[in-house]
Amino acid sequence: MQYQTLPQLDEKVSKICLGTMTWGQQNTESEAHEQMDMALSEGVNFWDTAEMYPSPPDKDKQGDTERFMGTWFDKTKQRDKVILASKISPMDFLRDGQTRFNAEHISSAIDGNLERLQTDYIDIYQLHWPERKTNFFGQRGYDEEMSAQSLDDLTPFLETIQALNDEINKGRIRAYGLSNDTAWGLMRYLWEADKNGLIPPLTVQNPYSLLNRLYEVGMAEIAHRENVGLLAYSPLGFG
Repeated sequence: MQYQTLPQLDEKVSKICLGTMTWGQQNTESEAHEQMDMALSEGVNFWDTAEMYPSPPDKDKQGDTERFMGTWFDKTKQRDKVILASKISPMDFLRDGQTRFNAEHISSAIDGNLERLQTDYIDIYQLHWPERKTNFFGQRGYDEEMSAQSLDDLTPFLETIQALNDEINKGRIRAYGLSNDTAWGLMRYLWEADKNGLIPPLTVQNPYSLLNRLYEVGMAEIAHRENVGLLAYSPLGFG
C-alpha cells in the first residue's frame, strides 16, 4: 500500500480510500464489517462516509452507514487505526431541507455524526456540496439560474470557516475539507481563511475518472499551488 502525508494532521493515509456510501442500501451491516476488516488488514487506513449515506438517499435509512461504522468501532476498538472523514449534507430530509453551513447547523450535524460513529472526533469534516447553486456533480456550464442567486442569501464563507475552526479548537474535528466544489469556491475559502488567519481547507473531494476529468481544469493547479489534497471519488466512474 502506498501512503500520502496529510500536512495539517501530520498523518500518513493510504492512497486508496474506503468508500462506504452503499452500506445500508446495497450492503448489510455484517457485509460492511467484513469490508472494514479487509480494508484495514490490507493497509487501507483512510475511510470516508457522510451523514446522508447510504446512497441513493433514503430518509428512512439515513445515517445507517455511519451506524454500521460505529458498531464496528465499538466491537473492534480500532478507531485509532483509521483516518476517518465524514460530511454535513444539505439533503431535503435533513434539517427540513434548510441546511446552512453556519455554526448552528454544523454543530448539530457533528453531534449526529459522532453519536452514530461512536467516536468523539472526526479527522476530516467536509461540506458535502456547496450551499450555493453551481455546476457540481460533473455538470458542465454555468447557467442563468446559478448566476441569479445572490451570495447575500447564503451563509458567508467566513462564518463557515470560523464555525469549522471552532470545531477544530473543540477537538471534535481535526481538519476540514470541501466536496463537489468549484475552483472559484475553493479559492474563496482559501482566500478568506488566509485573510483572517484561520485554518484553511485541507482537502477537496470531487469526482475524477477517465470519464470525468474536469478536475484537471483549474482545480489541479490550485491543489498543487495551495497544497490542497484531492480525494478522488468514483475513480471507476460509478463502476
